[in-house]
Amino acid sequence: MITGFLGAGKTTLLKRFLTTPEGQGTAVVVNEFGATGIDDALMRSSADETVLLGNGCLCCTTRSDLQQALRRMVVERDRGELPDFRRIVIETSGLADPSPILQTFATDRALGSVFHIEAVVTVVDAETGLDTLGWSAEARKQAILADRLVITKTDIAGEGASAAVAAQLCALNSGAEILEAVNGELEPTRLTEAAPDQRNAFVAEAAHSDGIGSFVLAQEKPIPWAVFARSMDALMQLRGPDLLRVKGFLNVVGCKGPVVVQFVQHLAHPPVELEHWPDETRQSRVVFITRNISEQQVRDLFAAIKALASSS
Repeated sequence: MITGFLGAGKTTLLKRFLTTPEGQGTAVVVNEFGATGIDDALMRSSADETVLLGNGCLCCTTRSDLQQALRRMVVERDRGELPDFRRIVIETSGLADPSPILQTFATDRALGSVFHIEAVVTVVDAETGLDTLGWSAEARKQAILADRLVITKTDIAGEGASAAVAAQLCALNSGAEILEAVNGELEPTRLTEAAPDQRNAFVAEAAHSDGIGSFVLAQEKPIPWAVFARSMDALMQLRGPDLLRVKGFLNVVGCKGPVVVQFVQHLAHPPVELEHWPDETRQSRVVFITRNISEQQVRDLFAAIKALASSS
């Protein structure tokens, strides 16, 4: 299982792993908090099989979906309808508490006879991780239950940030191995090898931090890049700490393929234009995961920036 808070770099780590020889024969179950799946679309070209469990988190609302998906994948593999995968990686929502998922495998005898959790890998962002660990109960649970902790974005974090995050992680979970990964680069065996000390600890209830919500902005017509970029700049300036994660595809004026955009709090990842759309839907669709920021507030801001750009 790969877990970690919103924007920590789970998908980047997993995509890089899937390109390695050790990653061959891997099926992936992706869970996203939000009505529109973005990571799932990005992952499909890399994995032998990808199943999306959407609009919720595995810990609370879709545990039965997870069990059904895993059983179905085994049946379809045995029928020859799926490639002969050797392992399944569960990439959880950034808001998931891993403990009830571990509990599922421990209490579901039918599932437990087929699957066992080899390792829980928690990804932590060096840029924003220390602050997130301070206010987010989910992030702390993810760290506490990890067999391995992977610190990401050390190349862009400030001096001493990685060491500070590592110290906090060690205080939360002194038994876990702490590693670093830049752009998803990690020795593949750190994901495939079983943890030496299999943990069975779990917390019975999964409770989310108050005020966290998700919504999607979608648009059929191509979007001028300058309008979107200025709107996001303004949003980050005004509400950066509460902008937990923004990710999606944009149909940008003048671009042939979709432009992938990602933002985490005050950090904007460089936009990347893909050669092809991952599906038949060529509309712009951007998922916002925020704390105490409403969809209407974001729409009003975007409309104001667009109006200013049109009048200039």
